[in-house]
Amino acid sequence: MPRTEYKLMEGWEFTLDADGKKGYRPVTLPHDWAISAPFCRDMDQGEAQGFRARFGIGWYRRSLRLEGKKEGYCYYLDFGGIFENSTIWVNEREAGGWKYGYSSFRLDITQFLKTGENSIVIRVDNTVSPADRWYSGAGIYRTVKLLETEAAHLEEREIVVHTELEGDSAVVRVAAGVDARVRGSLSLTGVCGDAQNNRCPDAENMAEGILAEDIIAEGENGLLEFHVKNASLWSAEAPNLYTLTLSLMDGERAADTVSMRIGLRKIELLPGKGMFVNGEKVILKGVCLHQEAGSAGIAAKKEIWRERLLLLKEMGCNSIRAAHHTHSVEFLDLCDELGFYVYEECFDKWTGGLYGRYFETEWKKDVEAMVKRDRNRACIFIWGVGNEVENQGQPSMLAILKMLKDYVLTMDATRPVTYAMNPHFKRESNVDLSQIKDIQKFVDEADDTEIYDVRERVERICRIGEIVDVISCNYQEQWYPMIHEAMPDKLILGTEIYQFFKGHPEQMQNFTNENPSLVPFAADYVIGGMIWTGIDYLGESMGYPAKGWSGAMIRTNLVKKPGFYLLKSYWNEEPMVHFSVMDYSLEDEGVKEHWDMPIYADHWHFPQFHKTVIPYMIASNCEEVALYLNGKRFFLPRPEDCPNRMITGFLPYQPGCVKAVGYKNGEEVCCHVLKTPGPAVRLSFTREEIKAPAERGYEMLLTVRAEDEEGNPYFRESSRVRFQIEGDGEILSVDNGNLMTNEPYQADFIHMYHGCASVRIRLGGSAGRIVVSACAEGMYPGKTVLTVE
Repeated sequence: MPRTEYKLMEGWEFTLDADGKKGYRPVTLPHDWAISAPFCRDMDQGEAQGFRARFGIGWYRRSLRLEGKKEGYCYYLDFGGIFENSTIWVNEREAGGWKYGYSSFRLDITQFLKTGENSIVIRVDNTVSPADRWYSGAGIYRTVKLLETEAAHLEEREIVVHTELEGDSAVVRVAAGVDARVRGSLSLTGVCGDAQNNRCPDAENMAEGILAEDIIAEGENGLLEFHVKNASLWSAEAPNLYTLTLSLMDGERAADTVSMRIGLRKIELLPGKGMFVNGEKVILKGVCLHQEAGSAGIAAKKEIWRERLLLLKEMGCNSIRAAHHTHSVEFLDLCDELGFYVYEECFDKWTGGLYGRYFETEWKKDVEAMVKRDRNRACIFIWGVGNEVENQGQPSMLAILKMLKDYVLTMDATRPVTYAMNPHFKRESNVDLSQIKDIQKFVDEADDTEIYDVRERVERICRIGEIVDVISCNYQEQWYPMIHEAMPDKLILGTEIYQFFKGHPEQMQNFTNENPSLVPFAADYVIGGMIWTGIDYLGESMGYPAKGWSGAMIRTNLVKKPGFYLLKSYWNEEPMVHFSVMDYSLEDEGVKEHWDMPIYADHWHFPQFHKTVIPYMIASNCEEVALYLNGKRFFLPRPEDCPNRMITGFLPYQPGCVKAVGYKNGEEVCCHVLKTPGPAVRLSFTREEIKAPAERGYEMLLTVRAEDEEGNPYFRESSRVRFQIEGDGEILSVDNGNLMTNEPYQADFIHMYHGCASVRIRLGGSAGRIVVSACAEGMYPGKTVLTVE
């Protein structure tokens, strides 16, 4: 009979007792024990880990009842990811484990299982230093499944799908990974429509491949071939997906069945011309993302990431660098569904940093885990095999780079392979890298081996360029013309770029007032750029009290910053205009300065001023913009005539109304209004009526803001808000987007930041009505009603 999968997300117990003997408490997966750890200012690697005391050994255990172990069947445990150094026992017998915390893996536990009650115990060792340069989290933080199959079955990671486009048709060739008879179906899922949200028509194409017993090639797999007429192609702009179902046949009986979603698309990288998807030129308008999600830590469920990715989509983002590690299956499912071109990479450093203790023995396992798991995905357009490694451009580094690329190509020769270069290059030295604790500091900081001559730097870049398929540069836009001149047959990708400033050929961190996101629009040999980062994240802070990185366009609680709208004006064609003011009264958020932007804010409220002249910024993709202050018009230059297509100027502060109006073809097409608020008198949820699925464990992030009597946001409000929930649900955490605060996430109250506070809730699964309310002293409470069905 076909396989059966069981999710094992509930029924677990957890303890931080080093011996795993006592102190167990119930937990639900996914679980990140570090996110609730106390702040520790003096901890080892505090800046990197957000000052959360995450180091330790955690134990998980649960029972598993098997009504009847079937003779001739196989049983597997599938782990999406355990951070890190896991060891798994089944019925007190060691079944295996995995060292690297970002890899998905499968354990065969057939020989350990028995009919009746079984025990699963998992030890997770996070005692070794160094941890990552960013918040690592700790625990069983991704999905766990039990898989039951017949002895003869399909292995998902051995299935290979190739697509070729022929005019309006497509040919899909599938290597099923078995020398046996396989039946398959290919049906249009119709997940997404085009830019106008038109749904795709249903279609189904069936095929059956029968392998004669005497047609066997050693090392070759059986093939199925699907001919799809009028194919609905996948792209980030129209992410049409097909469901591919393969059945391993025993006569006319399906012994095993596997389904996966695939996209039919053709990606071409043409030197000097750019990147083309299905024949259309595409510029990668991208961001880098780590896997944690604010108050959820690394235990972020699919629905939490869906909301995050939809915000990026609204901004116009079409590509993501999954930095600097393999992300979850659920995350990549969303990228397939919503439409993002994904740069997936396996690890950060090689012989230094966290992965330095694993590289020599584990690199093949982890590269294979990434490539074989994700090579059939539509969203993956390129593989990354490292980031800003030590000794880049030197012979030892080049040898490892070639080794990694060659190994990737043995599993997938259809995608380019690259490596993300640090802008710092060093001459050869006898430094023992194994003795360097902070490898990133060694890579970044100048010393007597640093190469300053730009031509010599470009020569080192070309050494790497000879190996990789795309020259991937971090913060090197100022050298793109020289790189292109030296290697005109290679395309360039900005794998990390600043969100606002650009470097200078003689000084990488120069605060040049040229936005690097605009570079690909002017240079055909540059296929795009990935801003560091799209959303604020925990860890990699610049020092206490900062708990994370605040230099992104979106806060951890998904509140948009002014930079969001500037990027939207570059990346999104829907008419928009947005007015922001420069406000130096705001608190320092501990951002690393080159990654920041001027301190703009979304309000018109300066009670300390009287007619003081205020600098402002207007972001718009319209042809013309008009600005009004209390009805008086101020005439502005066209956005296209302004540096960075960003209108800047000054307004005298007068309480009242600021209105920016965007025009196309002489017609008003959009506007943005900011009003000086009166006293904050009430709390209001940004969504007051919500429909939610009756799915046990489903999570949501809800945000409340302070308003005056007329409903105008009160940006400067910082009162403490307490949340309550009525109905079948529970409060998991709170967040306000302020990474400087010492307030814990695991609470039902938090102070507002810039007039906002958020709560993360989990549903119990019952249909009905749930009410979430928020109250603060001196204000009317707010509430939102969830209809769960």
